[in-house]
Amino acid sequence: MLIATVAVLVVLLGVLAVRAVGLGRSDGPVDQARPGTVLLVPGFGGSQTALDQLAARLRAAGRTATVVSLPDNGTGDLILQAGTLDTAARRALDDGATSVDVIGYSAGGLVTRIWVDRFDSADRARRVVTLGSPLHGARVAANGAALGAVACPTACRQLAPGSELLNRLDQRPLPARLPWLSIWTENDETVQPPDSARLDGAVNVPLQGLCPQARVAHGELPTDPWVTALVLRAVAAGPMAAPTACDTVSS
Repeated sequence: MLIATVAVLVVLLGVLAVRAVGLGRSDGPVDQARPGTVLLVPGFGGSQTALDQLAARLRAAGRTATVVSLPDNGTGDLILQAGTLDTAARRALDDGATSVDVIGYSAGGLVTRIWVDRFDSADRARRVVTLGSPLHGARVAANGAALGAVACPTACRQLAPGSELLNRLDQRPLPARLPWLSIWTENDETVQPPDSARLDGAVNVPLQGLCPQARVAHGELPTDPWVTALVLRAVAAGPMAAPTACDTVSS
C-alpha cells in the first residue's frame, strides 16, 4: 500500500513539474499580434548611447524598451554576449512579457543572430530587426585581426569574414517562423561591404533602395528618422511587411 501511494505521488509530482515548465514556454509560434518587451543590443564597444534615442521613441509609442548592457564593453566573446541577451530575454518574460522583440545595431545584430541560433529563442522572440549588422563579417575586423589579439579583441576576430563562428552561422538557416528585418545603408563607412547585413530568410532593406536621396552613415542608423520609422513599424502589432517606397517610411 505504501509503495503504491509513493508511486502515485511521484507521478503527480512529475505531472506538476511538466506543467510548471510549460508555463514559461510557448506551445507554438509567438503571437504576432501581442507585442512584448523590446530589447536593444549595442554594437562593438557596447555603447548604449547610440540606442538611447531609439529606445525613447519606442517608449513614447507605448512599448517597454531596454538597452542591454553587454559584458566586456561589447568587445568580448560574441557567444557570451548572446548569453547576456538570453538572460535579458528570460528576465523580461519573468516580468510578464508575452515575448520579446530584439533590435540589434551593428555587431549587436550578430549577437542577436547567435542568440537565435544557439539559445532556443524561437519560443520567446517575436521579431528581430538588425541595423547595419556585419552578419557575414567586416573588412575592418579582418584588418584588425591581422594585427593580433592586442589590437583586435575576441569579438573583433570573430567579426572577420571567414571566421569559424561566421562560417558556422552561414550554414544555419533562420527559424521559418521568426520575422526578421535587416536594414543597412550603402553609405556605411564601418561595415564593408555594407550588404554583409543581407541575410537569407530575412526581409532585406538597403535604405537607398527606398530613399535614393538618403545619406546615412553607420553611426546615424539608430537615430535616422527614416530608419526609426521602419523600426517602429516593424515591431508594431500589424504584420511585418517589406516597405516599397520612401514615402512609406518617412517620419
